[in-house]
Amino acid sequence: MPDVTDIAPEFTLPRDGGGAISLSDLRGRAVVLFFYPRDDTPGCTKESIGFSENLQAFADAGAQVLGISRDTVAKHEKFVAKHGLTTPLLSDAESDVCERYGVWVEKNMYGKKSMGIERSTFLIDAEGRIARVWRKVKVAGHVDEVLDAVRAL
Repeated sequence: MPDVTDIAPEFTLPRDGGGAISLSDLRGRAVVLFFYPRDDTPGCTKESIGFSENLQAFADAGAQVLGISRDTVAKHEKFVAKHGLTTPLLSDAESDVCERYGVWVEKNMYGKKSMGIERSTFLIDAEGRIARVWRKVKVAGHVDEVLDAVRAL
């Protein structure tokens, strides 16, 4: 599980709207990676809308924002269209990137154990090092906290 000052694990993933995004292509500016459990669920929708509404503020602060879940590109596209999202959403259908970032974890809900994505955000600096990690994210106030951290880089 990568931590602060570690080099962020490299990836190339397909995105909504077509094409793919590689972390290495974004070197030279900060990157905010937010991992979320599933498209179109209440918390994930609120978080994705929050990042989309603040996308220009992140860009002005020198950061690219990317959302990652195990949902397919087709599901991402429906989610984007339904909620007018502008943040690029990447599909990690095999959970390879989720595992390398340590967010693919065992969850326990109502006594039932299952594997899933732990809502987490990673701030990666312009050199590709992890500058900040938020685990077990609570959606309320999170986007503003991440934006403040980007501005402090």
